[in-house]
Amino acid sequence: MTSEPITQPPINVTRRLNPPPRSLSARLVRHPEARFGLVCALLLVGLALFGPLLAPYDPNQPDFRAKLEAPSTEHWLGTDQSGRDQFSRVLDGGQRTLGTALLVLSCIFGIGLVIGTIAGMSGGIVDIVLMRLVDILMALPSIVLAIAIVGVLGPGFENLVLALVISWWAYYARMARSYVLNARQRPDIIAARLAGIGWGRIMVGHVLPGVASQLLIIVTLDLGSMIAAIAGLSFLGLGVQPPAAEWGAMLSESRLYVTLAPWLLLGPLVPIFGAVLAANLLGNALRDTLDPGVNR
Repeated sequence: MTSEPITQPPINVTRRLNPPPRSLSARLVRHPEARFGLVCALLLVGLALFGPLLAPYDPNQPDFRAKLEAPSTEHWLGTDQSGRDQFSRVLDGGQRTLGTALLVLSCIFGIGLVIGTIAGMSGGIVDIVLMRLVDILMALPSIVLAIAIVGVLGPGFENLVLALVISWWAYYARMARSYVLNARQRPDIIAARLAGIGWGRIMVGHVLPGVASQLLIIVTLDLGSMIAAIAGLSFLGLGVQPPAAEWGAMLSESRLYVTLAPWLLLGPLVPIFGAVLAANLLGNALRDTLDPGVNR
């Protein structure tokens, strides 16, 4: 009597060698730079969103009897030249600085995505006209152009947002157009065209999602630069006007009293540095995570 050999079930070698890809959020959380950047970003966003509730004093209420006081248990970051609580003003100013940066980036993301996609998909005279306009705007430094626009329109929040949008969107349109031109050569796009699908459906279903994800990386990388630009323009007096609190404007006011109250510089300087650092770390992590050549 012969016994039959015992057979083992086949091993799925492919599944072991190629594990299922993780989601974007899971890969992003596993990235060491992203974790640190997320902690800093969540802390700053939380302070900005709930700042008015956490502020112990009215950020715009002066008290000249307590001006230029050193940090204490009553005033954690001291008081400014008008006796206003510096900690309350930092919390209140975070809403304007971070909120303005997100508003401007959202506007230029949308404008650049639409114009760049239209130019890349249309071609011909439409592409030529739009790209010549982009070339004109990109020939001037963004900050210089923004300063010139605010100088003509006058300082203020609305004019600051408008100046930054006008001076910044051209780069996004150029990048979106280049992504669209590359996407038009993909096999799925060519197959869709051969199947008789119109450019409108192809653009919405195949082109825009990929272009938007690529621009999202640029937006995240530019967030730090945008925060610095807003703070810099407000430092020059071209942004939010007193008595409203804004990190760049607070930094400009603090420099006049650096010898009498050097602690006033730390209030707006530390969150500006933290916001720029967090944005850069998140941008680098998002770029690595979305890169198909990186296996995490």
